[in-house]
Amino acid sequence: MHIHVIAVAGTGMGSLAGLLRELGHEVTGSDVRFDPPMGPALAGWGVVCREGFSPEHLEPAPDLVVVGNVCRRDNPEVVAAQTRGLELTHIAGALQRFVFPGTAPLVVTGTHGKTTTTALTAWLLDATGFCPGFLVGGLPKNFPESFRAAPAAQRRLPLAGDEEPATNPARATPFVIEGDEYDTAFFEKTAKFLHYRAEVAIVTSIEHDHVDIYPTEVAYVEAFRRFVGELPVTGLVVANAADPRVVEVVAAHSRAPIAWYALEDQTVTVPPHWVGGAGPTGPQGTSFDLFAGGVHCGRFVTPLPGRHNLANTLAALAAAAQGFGVRLDRLRPALAAFRGVRRRQDLLGEPRGVRVYDDFAHHPTAVRETLAALRGRHPEGALFAVFEPRSATACRATHQDEYALAFDLASEVLLAPLGRAGIAAGEALDLDRLAGAIDGRGRPATAFGSVEDIVRHLAERAKPGDTIALLSNGAFGGIHELLLAALGRP
Repeated sequence: MHIHVIAVAGTGMGSLAGLLRELGHEVTGSDVRFDPPMGPALAGWGVVCREGFSPEHLEPAPDLVVVGNVCRRDNPEVVAAQTRGLELTHIAGALQRFVFPGTAPLVVTGTHGKTTTTALTAWLLDATGFCPGFLVGGLPKNFPESFRAAPAAQRRLPLAGDEEPATNPARATPFVIEGDEYDTAFFEKTAKFLHYRAEVAIVTSIEHDHVDIYPTEVAYVEAFRRFVGELPVTGLVVANAADPRVVEVVAAHSRAPIAWYALEDQTVTVPPHWVGGAGPTGPQGTSFDLFAGGVHCGRFVTPLPGRHNLANTLAALAAAAQGFGVRLDRLRPALAAFRGVRRRQDLLGEPRGVRVYDDFAHHPTAVRETLAALRGRHPEGALFAVFEPRSATACRATHQDEYALAFDLASEVLLAPLGRAGIAAGEALDLDRLAGAIDGRGRPATAFGSVEDIVRHLAERAKPGDTIALLSNGAFGGIHELLLAALGRP
């Protein structure tokens, strides 16, 4: 088919375009800009890219038009497609039609940890012989792309030399996908993950987010209730026993069997089946003892830093082992070989002996956990937390007080201007007030007027052995390259 994708340069839409090309379709796409890395990637995949939005981009007429969720109903290409009677769908509809058939979708959901857990689960299944399809909302370092189509006619086969099957023959080939709770399109306002027909699901956490779509916590939680309630009785939900909201939702609404997981020292209200007891951290990562059903399964090592990532690791192991029958002795070496995801505690460089990390953290909980992981990895030296509020939720005052507590492990906090315009003054996050609140907790904090001012400040203050954490879910004004260059100067 000839498929045209409107707003193709986003992470999810671009990966979808790549998937469609991999499946043999002719794909064109339009967007306002085609910046790296997605712009060059689209060209490399054979997607014909057209800049701007114009009815002319629908010539010749495509067989199908996929509309990104950033598009409004007055988008010129949307209007032209509707006027001409062209078939419209959204990313979830395209996945249902072209990607999911013949697979068992494994959907990773939750407010936090989706991208890392999705990439890790896909890698565990791939390294143990399953050849899963996947779609990750980031760039997993173990794969050349953020997507791969599952062979439609292929069932999982045991690895060479195995005396028993390495797979669960009751399920089809897995397709691992990050289950976003954001809405699907202007004409379909339900959460994307409700369209994914999960057979196995992971629920990492539930904490009010995306206030532009879910103005109340009740509305946000309802999306997860619907998702969990629609899992089949033959499925499996892997759920965080240490998250009270997850327990409330999953225990009350799941028809599928539940595999609870938690760290050994976490407070739980339901007994977890999968438990991790954290051990020492070394050059290869964090070691932990794995228990399943009360049975000690041996010591494992995860390269991912931080307690939150140890919990994510438990979820991925449980989904692979209990959901698809992967043997634990196969999972141990696979886990040790995981390399992570770009923009998740991603070390960009160490100019002048200063470690510069890039991380996607933007919610208060994610900020706190990321800083805890970095401080645990680098207890020496100063830890500079550089935060850009950019998402619709982060730019609003919804978590004003929570942000003040999230930076307690930083040595100094540098706040960038809001990354989103058009928010009413009374609704916006008050950066001066936030800086004052953080400062009042004993952490020097400053609200800066520009990225350039932040770079100059860090270039003057950072010393060998220090760590800088750049926290934003966007491009952050090019601060990454600017800072590396500034620190690299004598």
